[in-house]
Parts: sequence; structure tokens; C-alpha cells
Amino acid sequence: MVAILAGCPNLVVTSGSQAHPGSELGNHVVMVAFMRGAILVFMAILSVQFGGAFAATLIPRIGALGTVALRMSLAAILLAPIVQPRMKGHTCADWRKVLALTIALTGMNTVFYFSLERLPLGVAVTVEFLGPLGMAALGSRSLRDWLAILLALCGVVGVSGALTADWAHLSFLGLVLALTAGVFWTLYAKSAQLVGMNWSKLEGLWWAILFSSLVLVPSGFATAGIHLVAPYSLLAGAVVAVMSSALPYSLEMYALRHIDTTVYGVLTGVEPAVAAVAGFLILGQNLTVPQMLGMAFVITAAWLVMARGRQRK
Repeated sequence: MVAILAGCPNLVVTSGSQAHPGSELGNHVVMVAFMRGAILVFMAILSVQFGGAFAATLIPRIGALGTVALRMSLAAILLAPIVQPRMKGHTCADWRKVLALTIALTGMNTVFYFSLERLPLGVAVTVEFLGPLGMAALGSRSLRDWLAILLALCGVVGVSGALTADWAHLSFLGLVLALTAGVFWTLYAKSAQLVGMNWSKLEGLWWAILFSSLVLVPSGFATAGIHLVAPYSLLAGAVVAVMSSALPYSLEMYALRHIDTTVYGVLTGVEPAVAAVAGFLILGQNLTVPQMLGMAFVITAAWLVMARGRQRK
């Protein structure tokens, strides 16, 4: 499925291609690439949310740092035979891009978990979303973009349950951590796009995941000890590694080759809505009226950016 949707680089219109951007064929090819990128983002969101259900069973056993360390290290192991990475043939500039992605992945995956220790999930998600939303705002060029951003923000606030939270008594440190996670999320989108453009397939992503795991594993062992390599931890960790790291990061790496970060920033607003639906279907959690309205807002925002992308093509 990933290979079919990700496709090959030949579908990207280049100066030497016969499908010129101004031609009917060129416009069609670029539109197909854009739609593929959006679909890949949605698939990544679905994967992350279902992976999060398994992660929730791990955190009480091995802690947040242990879960992140296990998730990233197993993702590197599972992706290695698929990617078959090479160290030779890359410039210093290429490795600097991988370093930026490593920092983004490590920060995004640890700081957000620390914020969850101090904030309700809905509030943490809403504050973190200010990162990609700000990225989308900086890249916006039209009234339609701004309308989509506003709708996405309102939708995330409604879906996350932030409207019912007691903000006056929330941890200031937790809010700072969630906002910092949003900054790392923005850095992740930018650096993943650069790595995807300068490295072959998923090779750069694999190195970033490996370097991140080398940073996280010592702290994971320090907090979880021998429980980190218990049979259940390894089994659940493998599922989380695939669904929350290897698969979604790979999908987003391909997606960011075909869509800009403004579109990506708005489309990620669908994530809390998917989490709410998953909670309703799998965990039996009720959906409130603000959540349903929020999902409608987010879907409308996603439709606006998709329509904007089609018109530009």
C-alpha cells in the first residue's frame, strides 16, 4: 500500500519532463501527486492514533521515556532491512539535514510526553497544534488559507475538550512543554521535507531515527530498567514502533515531497478528530456536541486546503 501510494519520483514534474506544468498532462500529474501527498498524511494520522492505543498500555509499565526509546530503537531495527542504508556518498550538508531531523524527532517525541504528565491530553494537543498551525499561517497566501487555519484551530479546540478545561489551574511548565513540542513538530515538518528532497527514499529518515534512538535508549533504561526488554514490552513496542514511528514517518516523508508545509500544517488538524472517533469506536468514549462540531470544522478546513491545492495545479 505504501509503495503504491508513494509511487516513484517520475511522477514529480521536472524541467526535463515531457509533462510540462503548464500543459494539461503536466497539471494532471502534479494534481495526482498533490492528492497522493494528502492521502499519505491522512494514512499517517490513522496509523499514529491506533499506535497510540498500544503506547497507552506501555507507558504505565516502562514510563514515557522508556516507551519513546523502545519505539524509536525498534523502528530503526525494523526499517533497516527495507531501507538498506549506506554511509558513503553523502555530503556534509546532507548530514546536517539529518541532524536537524534527529533533533526534531527526539524533541517532538519526548517533550510532548513530559507535557502529558502535567496537562490534560486535550489541552496538550491544542497547545502543541499551535506549532504546525503557526507554520501554516506563515506560509499562507490567501483568504482561503487563513479561513482554513481559523477553522482548523476552532476544530482542534472543540475536539480536544480544551473548552471544558480549567485553564486557570493548569501547569505553566506543562503549557511551555506543549508549546515547545509544537515548535519541534514544525521543525520536523521542515527538516523531513528537506531530507526527503536530498536523500534517496527513506535513507535519511532511517539515520535520523537511529541517531534519535541512540540518544533515547540510555535514558529509557535509566527509567524502566530491565522492564524495557520484557517480552510484553518488546511485543507491544514493536507494534508501536511500526504504527507510531516507522509507518507514519515514512508516509509523511513521501507526502512532504508533494505538498507544501502550509497544507501539511492544516491537514494535521484532523489528528485530534481521528483520535476522538477512535476513542468512540474502540474505547466506547462518548462524543460531545463540541467535539462533533470541531470535527466538522477540521474536515471543512482540510477540504479548503485540498481545493486550494487542486486549483493551483
